Amino acid sequence: MKVVIALGSNLGDSNQILLDAIEALRAHIRVDAISSFIETEPFGGVEQPNYINAVLRGESEIEPAELMKLLLEIEAQAGRERTIRWGARTLDLDFIIADEIMMESELLTLPHPRAHERAFVLAPWAEIDPDGVIPGRGAIRALLAGLSPDA
Repeated sequence: MKVVIALGSNLGDSNQILLDAIEALRAHIRVDAISSFIETEPFGGVEQPNYINAVLRGESEIEPAELMKLLLEIEAQAGRERTIRWGARTLDLDFIIADEIMMESELLTLPHPRAHERAFVLAPWAEIDPDGVIPGRGAIRALLAGLSPDA
């Protein structure tokens, strides 16, 4: 199944943390595209350093819930601590889509419930997959064009 994962970091050596996360993901996903790393301002109102963000697209045979557990393990291995909502983090891996799957569980919601509102997801995704679509939301280029400048 086609999967899209958004990556972000704003603590430590963010570039290296993202590179390490991509390598860890390659053990579970056949990666076919990785966006440029972009610097973005933090989201959510908590004062913190800017983020480095990227998006990865690939193919996986792993069921979505199991893949989500792997993402959480990779975050933990990178020192991710969940203390403040939308706070600074060494690594954030957001599972954006898995094919056309639409699901909601305690562990995972697909597609990601706020990806369509976030330029730091849509812009790097559009770079590697200009015809990408978020199921139930539409084309990522159209969603990106409709965002306010501070999204």
